[in-house]
Amino acid sequence: MITLTGNSLTLREMNRILNGNEKVNASEASWERVERSRRAVERIVKEEKVVYGITTGFGKFSDVLINKDDVEDLQLNLIHSHACGVGDPFPEQVSRAMLVLRANALLKGFSGVRKVVIERLLQFVNAGIHPVVPQQGSLGASGDLAPLSHLVLPLLGEGEVFYKGERVESVKAMSKEGIFPITLTAKEGLALINGTQAMTAMGVLSYLEAEKIAYESEMIASLTMEGLNGIIDAFDEDVHLVRGYPEQVAVAKRMREFLNGSKLTTSQGEVRVQDAYSLRCIPQVHGATWQTLNYVKEKLEIEMNAATDNPLIFEGGKKVISGGNFHGQPIALAMDFMGIAVAELANISERRIERLVNPHLNDLPPFLSAEPGLQSGAMIMQYCAASLVSENKTLAHPASVDSIPSSANQEDHVSMGTIGARHAYQIVSNTRKVLAIEAICAMQAVELRGKEKMAPKTRGVLEAGRKVVPFIDKDRVFSKDIEKAAEWLKDNFPVESLKFNEEDETIKGGI
Repeated sequence: MITLTGNSLTLREMNRILNGNEKVNASEASWERVERSRRAVERIVKEEKVVYGITTGFGKFSDVLINKDDVEDLQLNLIHSHACGVGDPFPEQVSRAMLVLRANALLKGFSGVRKVVIERLLQFVNAGIHPVVPQQGSLGASGDLAPLSHLVLPLLGEGEVFYKGERVESVKAMSKEGIFPITLTAKEGLALINGTQAMTAMGVLSYLEAEKIAYESEMIASLTMEGLNGIIDAFDEDVHLVRGYPEQVAVAKRMREFLNGSKLTTSQGEVRVQDAYSLRCIPQVHGATWQTLNYVKEKLEIEMNAATDNPLIFEGGKKVISGGNFHGQPIALAMDFMGIAVAELANISERRIERLVNPHLNDLPPFLSAEPGLQSGAMIMQYCAASLVSENKTLAHPASVDSIPSSANQEDHVSMGTIGARHAYQIVSNTRKVLAIEAICAMQAVELRGKEKMAPKTRGVLEAGRKVVPFIDKDRVFSKDIEKAAEWLKDNFPVESLKFNEEDETIKGGI
């Protein structure tokens, strides 16, 4: 059970909630803050004070005063009118993350909602009721209005949810779990949708998967090093210490450990003096991606515990301020940055694939074919990798550099952070497939070299991989192999093989 406090949620805990289906509750201290904040809202309504979103309309309608008898209609109308999302739904894990993150933000006690609203969010998480939320339609300010409106609809007994592997009407799932719809009152609709939880949820899932493939990319690159008789000297610790980047040093260290005991790697001058950059510069390139992932992790963990709605209530209602914490710029930039960094893992991986299959660049059978000429071997696998890398280059164009004014120019600068998060996730998915192709080619190469000469760690990965993708002794429909290998990397890769030092913080991550 993960206890939400509004202030301490971590990516490690989110990994347990999303991938381990761990349940959640709230701390007693957070409930006390929620109650104090709610009392402040009720006083504002009773005294008919002019406060944005409580006794006024929204956006350009902020100057329109609302009668206190109409506050419930105001909140319901807000959800209905803002539920304008289109396109395919977010992955179910993202919907689950959105529920958790929205509850955690409200538990900070600056939003003025009733306890029952947050309880419903937590009940949905614990019952595995995940709203169907369309991916498209958010500008990333004022928060993720459209996606979060679709998240809220099932709380009201409307909309659809994913429940026990099916897509059903929300009332059907709620009825089976004994959960009743709620009616929103003053401030609650606005508090639920005015935030960055869609982009952050998408970002959390993207980061967790990106972190995993970043580790996996190093082990796969190690297999390639053996398949190409790569020069181990380039990973010598002294080389990387004098550069000074801790992440680069850590990648080189892991590569040395993965390849320790290998009789397939070489020393400089033994076969060649230098390797190509895609081999020699693995620590420098992969290390730079790790620098980016560390930056993204920091920003996500701040945003996961942030109050992002508007207005915010301070000092028991004595101070109610309309600000801009819903603006997604910090996450927008982080998502764009992560997309670029992960795309580079695919970029350099594809170059290693080319070196594995191109007979002009190695002494292996052309395209790793069993019968070169009669059979094409891995020739078109490299094409597929190149296509995915090229697609990543278009997806990596920063979403955050664009802004289109909305709400009659009241909201005249927006982040497009949700687009950036969606693109980052697609880049992660594409990169995993490129790495799957490299793994297939590298396994073929090391077996042709002699698997008995492999390092113990890489040999273990080869044996696990061969249960997924068999040796290529003749041409077959390789699409199936690529998909199986990608699924292996996503769900079943032997992550224990990536750990060589439990005290090394760079290894712990989300694994």
